[in-house]
Amino acid sequence: MTTSDSRRDLAALLASRVPMIVVETRDEALILDLITSVAAGPDAFVRLPVFRWTITEGMRRLDVDLQSVQAHNAQPGDVLRTIRDTTVPGVYVLLDLHPFLDDPVNVRLLKDICQGYGRVARTVVLVSHGLTLPAELEHLAAQFDVGFPDRAERRALVDAAAAEWSATHGRRVSADPRAVDLLVENLAGLSRGDATRLARSAIFNDGALMPADLPAVMKAKHEILSRGGILNYELETVELADLGGMAHLKTWLDRRRPALDGSAPGLEPPKGVLLLGVQGCGKSVAAKAAARVFGIPLLRLDMSAVHDKYVGESERNLRETLATAELLAPCVVWVDEIEKAVATSSGDSGPSPRLLGTFLTWLAEKTAAVFVVATANDITALPPELIRKGRFDEIFFVDLPTEAVRADILRIHAGKRGLTFSDAEVGSLAGATAGFSGAEIEQAVVSATYTAHGLREPLLASHVMAEVLATRPLSVVMTEPVAALRAWATTRTVPAG
Repeated sequence: MTTSDSRRDLAALLASRVPMIVVETRDEALILDLITSVAAGPDAFVRLPVFRWTITEGMRRLDVDLQSVQAHNAQPGDVLRTIRDTTVPGVYVLLDLHPFLDDPVNVRLLKDICQGYGRVARTVVLVSHGLTLPAELEHLAAQFDVGFPDRAERRALVDAAAAEWSATHGRRVSADPRAVDLLVENLAGLSRGDATRLARSAIFNDGALMPADLPAVMKAKHEILSRGGILNYELETVELADLGGMAHLKTWLDRRRPALDGSAPGLEPPKGVLLLGVQGCGKSVAAKAAARVFGIPLLRLDMSAVHDKYVGESERNLRETLATAELLAPCVVWVDEIEKAVATSSGDSGPSPRLLGTFLTWLAEKTAAVFVVATANDITALPPELIRKGRFDEIFFVDLPTEAVRADILRIHAGKRGLTFSDAEVGSLAGATAGFSGAEIEQAVVSATYTAHGLREPLLASHVMAEVLATRPLSVVMTEPVAALRAWATTRTVPAG
C-alpha cells in the first residue's frame, strides 16, 4: 500500500465514523503528517481539528500553529477524561498509550469516549510500535496499516540522501546506476525513516554507492524487520560444490534460478521444497546452497520461538513473521525440522494445528518471491496436510549417500582442512563408510584431526579410517526407523540424488 492508498483508506475510516483507530508503526512523524493532512490539510477529506498527546508533553493541537500545550493533561487518566468531557469534535492522536491499557480505569474511559461518539464526534487514534487492545475495546476499533513508500518515493529518498551528502562535501556522490536501482528495490517494505537511514548509511560512509554496499543494507534491513529472534539472517551460505551428491535437487534449483535472481521477471516464483531424509545427510546444507544458487538472502525461521503461552499469540507471531519475510523478498526462508513445530495428534487443541493452518494458508496464497526450504527427519510426525501435492513445488528425499557421493564428501571435508587423499585412499574410506551420513563422515574427519594433533603426527587417511571403524552410524543404531523412512519415501518422493 502506497502513501496515496494510505491517505484514501484513512479518510474512509474517519468518514465512516469509527470511534477508535489503532495504528502500529514506528514512523510517528509520518502518521501525524498523514492524519493532519487528511483531517485538516488544504485537500482534507474531512474538516476536524487534530490533537496530539504524549505523556512527556501533554496535549497540543497540530492543525493550527498554537504554542500552548495542555501540560495538565500529561497523565493518561487526565487526558482521557478531557477527551470524554469535551464538546469539541476532533481527532485525538495518543502516542504510546499501550503501557497504560492494563488499567481498568483507562479502559473504561476509552469505552465511554467511543460510546459517546454519537453525541460528540471524537476519534481516538492509538499509535504505538505494537499494541494489543483489551477485549472490551476490540469491537469499537479499526486497524489501520501505514503504507510503505512506493518505488518513486524510495528513489526520491535515495536522491535526497545523495544531495545531502553532496551539499556537505561539495562534490557529487559516485554512484553505479545498477547499485542505485538495487538499493531502491531493497528499501521496499521499510518506513520512510528507516529507508532514509539506510540510504544515508550506504552513501555517507565513503560518498559512493556501489554493489559492494548492498549486502550491508540487506543485513541492516533484516535487523530492522526481524521479530524477536524468530527470523534470523544467515550470513553463511555454501556453494553447490560444497554439497555432496543431490544432483537432481541441484538441477531443479538451477532451473528455477531465473525466477528469483531477477533475470526473468515474467516467471512465477516457485513456492519451495520439502526436504525429507535421514538425519545428517545434508538437508541443512542444501538450504544454504539454495540461497547461494539464487543469489538472495537466507533467513532461518525458528518455529520454536513462535510459540507463546497466550491463546492466539503463537499464530499472530507466525503471521507477522511471514509478513516480514515477504517484505524481505526475494529471499529463501529455511524452516529446519518443521515436524517439531507443526506435529499434531488426534484431539490436539494446542497451538500446533493452528500454526499449521496459518503456515499452509500463507504457503498457498503468497505471491512474493519467498522460496521456502523446509526440512524434516521424522515422516511419522508430519501431518498429511503438509505433504500432500501442491503444498510445496516438490518433495525431495535425501537418502544416505552412495559410495560415489561418500567419496565426494570425503574430498570436500579433507580439502577444507588442506588435505589431499589419493584416489586409492578415498576409495578405501568410501567403501568403509557404507551406511554413514554426510555428517558422520565429516565428524570422522574432524575427530581424526584431534587424534593426529594429539599424537603430534600429520593427518593421514589412516587416522580417518581408525575413526570410521570406531563409529557406529545412525543407520545401524536405528536400523528400523531409518529403513521405514527409506521405504516410505521410495514411491512418494523424488530422490534428491
